[in-house]
Amino acid sequence: MVVQVREGLLTSSPVPHPRVLVATAVPAERDAVARALPSEGRLDALAVGVGPAAAAAGTATALARAAAAGRPYGLVVSAGIGGGFQPDAPVGSLVVADEITVADLGAETPDGFVPVTELGFGAVTHRPPRSLVRDVADACGAATGTVLTVSTVTGTAERAAGLRLRHPCALAEAMEGFGVAEAAALHGLPVLEIRAVSNPVGPRDRAAWRIGEALAALSDGFGKSTPVLKGWNTHDRND
Repeated sequence: MVVQVREGLLTSSPVPHPRVLVATAVPAERDAVARALPSEGRLDALAVGVGPAAAAAGTATALARAAAAGRPYGLVVSAGIGGGFQPDAPVGSLVVADEITVADLGAETPDGFVPVTELGFGAVTHRPPRSLVRDVADACGAATGTVLTVSTVTGTAERAAGLRLRHPCALAEAMEGFGVAEAAALHGLPVLEIRAVSNPVGPRDRAAWRIGEALAALSDGFGKSTPVLKGWNTHDRND
């Protein structure tokens, strides 16, 4: 891969068989992914931190270090467990994002929430390559839809309903996808997000969480989708 600096941004050109960085929030998610990855070293799993800021910083640092070492990545995947909007994303299922959207970046107004883009700046959504989303979802039996990034996990039915009203295609929420996507965009790289559902989005009920089941689903999903990820450069990045 050739990495260039253009207008203050890092850009990259795909070459055959690029390396893939899988960014998770915590070590337990990283380990679940790593168990499914081949040993030949083109796919790496790294815990980059909890929340969009830590995820962006950790991912950007890893990408910059790899590029400086002459071993750049060609695809970035945000992965882990998260909440699922019921009944479309049941506990234990997998979701592959066709849109990675930050749900709470903006302003509260008398008329409701206004995203930062309507204030005239910023971005709120990254869109992974459609064919890559489709092929990964087919490989691991995942649903496809919007995965929301939030800084505060939803804990009430009212907030869950409000999020679904603003984002009718949302299937899951987590805390890192948009941060990872921002770092990938800075380096001119495509991004993907894969989530295993550990709990329903809504009233906070720790007894209803199935973290072990979700981690097992995450590992199984990566085991099935690794061949697609390794061959991502066969897809049109602009499709």
